Amino acid sequence: MTTTTTITVAAIATALAFGLIANHLRRRRLTNDDDDDEASVSDLISPLETLAVLLVAFVIVVAAESYGAAATAVEAEASRVDQLYEVADYAPEPQRERLQAAAVCYSRAIRAAEWPLMAEGGAKSPMASVWSTDFRRHFKELAHKGDATFSLLVEADDERSKARQTRISEASPAIPSFVYWFMVVALAATVGAFAFGLPRKRGPSHLILLCVLAALFTGSLLLIEDIDNPFSGRIRITNEAMREAAEDISEDFATDHPTSTLPCDADGQRTTT
Repeated sequence: MTTTTTITVAAIATALAFGLIANHLRRRRLTNDDDDDEASVSDLISPLETLAVLLVAFVIVVAAESYGAAATAVEAEASRVDQLYEVADYAPEPQRERLQAAAVCYSRAIRAAEWPLMAEGGAKSPMASVWSTDFRRHFKELAHKGDATFSLLVEADDERSKARQTRISEASPAIPSFVYWFMVVALAATVGAFAFGLPRKRGPSHLILLCVLAALFTGSLLLIEDIDNPFSGRIRITNEAMREAAEDISEDFATDHPTSTLPCDADGQRTTT
């Protein structure tokens, strides 16, 4: 359990406890003729409830959009690496083998070296960038030759680069910390207000529904925290797409160039100059 999770749960639980205590003290001072006081408390709680619900809905939408963009970028990057390998098959030698080797090494470096950085907020791995630099070097050689595959390869690489940049940028939380904590305070205040405003003649159902409400608010906050960290949460995005692409084009390279050796190891680290 992270520090944020612990504080979130503690805030809601504390608000619930204080609300119930305050409600108990309030009940002791009320008489049978104080129904108007209960009605006024309910009127004050209603706007707070509306604010809390709208705030949660807005933040969930923002976090979900960021998570979806990250997942789409991961799939797109793996697809473009595979496409780059396939298009390079129509390029002349020696650029064909060099580009395909670079594609294999790039996919391996992303999976092994850059992916762990996603859980820390996202950053480019120099190991992977070595191979993307190789792409451009080989593209220049094809441009000088006037090869027809040049534009197709550049287009595929441009889409790969954009997908990689999106993946990295979406690794950082989309919701600022102060917005998240403001939401925690708002929901805690709402739970506390509901507890404080429980009717004088309450039954077990009131307490059960209050606890359910507190649990749902807490679950919403934890869900938002989880999906706002798409590469480190409980429902984090995995590197399965890039792993599959790496295995696929590695097998293709072994078939297409049986006498050649890749210029990198299994983790994408360069082994030859």
